[in-house]
Amino acid sequence: MKKFSFGTPEKFVPSFFCKGFRYEETPVSFSEDRFSCRDLGKGFLVEYETEPGTEIWGFGLQLKHFRHTGTKLTIRNNADPQTPTGDSHAPVPFFVTNKGYGIFVDTARYAEFYSGRKKKTSAAEKGGNEISLSTTELYSAKTALETTYMSIYIPVAHGVDLYVIEGGTVGDIVAQYNMLSGGGCEVPDWGLGVLYRCCGRYDRHQIQDIIDYFKEKKMPCDTFGLEPGWQTRSYSCSYMWNPQRFPEHEEFVKSVIDDGYHLNLWQHGFVHPESPIHDALLPYSGDYRVWDGLVPDFSLPEARKIYAEHFRRVAVSLGIDGFKIDECDGSDNTDGWSFPNYAEFPSGMDGEVYHNLFGVLYAQTILETLEGRPTLSEVRSMGALAASYPFVLYSDLYDHRDFVRGMVNAGLSGLLWAPEVRGCRSRKDMLRRMQTVVFSVHCLVNAWNYEGIPWVIYDCEEEIRALLELRRSLVPMLSKAFAKYHETGVPPIRALLMDYSDDPETYGIDDEYLFCEDLLVAPVIGDGSDTREVYLPQGKWVDFFTGEEVSAGRFTVTTEGIPVYRRVSEPVSEPRDGIMDRGS
Repeated sequence: MKKFSFGTPEKFVPSFFCKGFRYEETPVSFSEDRFSCRDLGKGFLVEYETEPGTEIWGFGLQLKHFRHTGTKLTIRNNADPQTPTGDSHAPVPFFVTNKGYGIFVDTARYAEFYSGRKKKTSAAEKGGNEISLSTTELYSAKTALETTYMSIYIPVAHGVDLYVIEGGTVGDIVAQYNMLSGGGCEVPDWGLGVLYRCCGRYDRHQIQDIIDYFKEKKMPCDTFGLEPGWQTRSYSCSYMWNPQRFPEHEEFVKSVIDDGYHLNLWQHGFVHPESPIHDALLPYSGDYRVWDGLVPDFSLPEARKIYAEHFRRVAVSLGIDGFKIDECDGSDNTDGWSFPNYAEFPSGMDGEVYHNLFGVLYAQTILETLEGRPTLSEVRSMGALAASYPFVLYSDLYDHRDFVRGMVNAGLSGLLWAPEVRGCRSRKDMLRRMQTVVFSVHCLVNAWNYEGIPWVIYDCEEEIRALLELRRSLVPMLSKAFAKYHETGVPPIRALLMDYSDDPETYGIDDEYLFCEDLLVAPVIGDGSDTREVYLPQGKWVDFFTGEEVSAGRFTVTTEGIPVYRRVSEPVSEPRDGIMDRGS
């Protein structure tokens, strides 16, 4: 790994705020003179030639696209992006290639990446005057067979630091990037269990009824989440318990914890005028309000201290050790409710930079609040150098196909992603989504908008129980994978190409993924068909549920369960008792 500095880099960049940042220079073959740089006055441009056949992946939580060769992406923090433009809950200016290198661009700006474009100095390809008959053919990105350019434009900036990382596989490169931020996050085993978010309209007694249901039915659950109704104000937030919905909340929290469960509280960072910390945060907030609430500058220790001390009093001191921090992304696609890009913050940041750093700085504040207590919490937005934070991303968009792609992409950029169960269309849709959630880093059922238990509504209680029990059996495997993530940077969920970078067949696969050390998961998506195509790279594989050998290559599978395969180097063993039934 080697750092290249060009021009005068900005002060407020991801590495400046990364507490675990550890850069150690090692030799790379990528030379500095390969880069061409220009200060355009309105921004800074870096370009270099890419080799023929270069493939490009990464750029954070990209729900709509996987292979980025030939595309333009703008790394802009936005809620609910519905097109493959680069907008994301967690955009990351890091990409990796099939040519043995990846590049991290240390910027918090809305950087633009033109990934493999030709310039007029390149000779045009001759022949092949084919007629495209569909918009898909017309506009699809194509792998270039001649010299192209990667162009990186950082608005406003007059310089930038680039980190070039080389490795034998895509997985090697991503692991080094994760170690640059301090390694993968450490998480408690209970965080890898089941989290059930209760209906947002429920009061204390209704939530207690939900908890009693789980106890009576012996349904696996580790954490219950409370949605906005626990507060007196939620848009913006008061961060005070609602005495009508939660009378004697201390006793309620204690009873839940005494029953062996954890509690997780929803919040966002916009501070209502009635909040007891509002006035104290006035000097340490941006110059625009959101939902009539302050926007604290969480880069400032004073703002973090005020916020953290309050939450220790109202939550952590009661034993609460998990939080869902919402709405810390942008809102260009959702009615424009957030602060403008030209907003000013007391630290000196403008709104554009703060948008891309808001989630990371908010997560740091929550970790200071917890004072070392283990957690695996949720966050709406993240960004660069975030691997060391025990927070899982989620979205208000809800396409099952996109959610699987999100898991594959997140692992390429030091992020964790929750393909939560929420808003199902049918019984089959619920089971298909739960199968995916069981084989993810965060087993989350978000019933915030359900009056009642979703699987009771869809009459699939026993099937869900089997899946939740399967999840519980996977926790030791996940715990081991997270320990490896922390020590080596190898993420627990990986695109196939990370381990099989020499296999071009894996380059476009974004609906299968590697889970923990040696499982390959191929979810069946949607509630229509029970059939899908599976690709297994070269090697020895067995069916995870039956122990039967399965040949590598492409094949079609039809099942009401979820196809999962284990790669093996030892003789095939007998199937584990009871596991086969749990895949239903």
